[in-house]
Amino acid sequence: MADTFTPDKEQAGSGAPTCRVIRPNSTYAGKQGFDYLAGIASETVGSKAICMHLLEIPPGGRAKAHKHDSHETAIYMLEGTVVTYYGDHLEHRMENRAGDLIYIPANVPHLPMNLSDKPAKAVIARTDPNEQESVTLLPELEALVPE
Repeated sequence: MADTFTPDKEQAGSGAPTCRVIRPNSTYAGKQGFDYLAGIASETVGSKAICMHLLEIPPGGRAKAHKHDSHETAIYMLEGTVVTYYGDHLEHRMENRAGDLIYIPANVPHLPMNLSDKPAKAVIARTDPNEQESVTLLPELEALVPE
């Protein structure tokens, strides 16, 4: 789990909501097939309506087709290039590079992949504090996207 601490030690023991700092130092395996750096989530800071994690997709890395039930996703690309197929039959394609902001509505099937020879890094935020609970894998869509 990530290192988490409260900057103001006086506030730490009061039981009142307070600001927290996360220093990601561990990863967890997501259902989507990627390892995420643990960040802001219900499990780490007790968040109620948001999570935010860091993701590095290795060269050639490919997620499993999935959607996030009832939860929106916002992504900021830090480095690299990712191609994402999306739509009911993964019929749409977008290419994103460093500096892009990406929005994925709730319940939209998608499958990101890194087709380059360099890692891709992103900050991912979702409106689900228990980020993995809303992930639904869609194995029936896997064959619709070329390797």
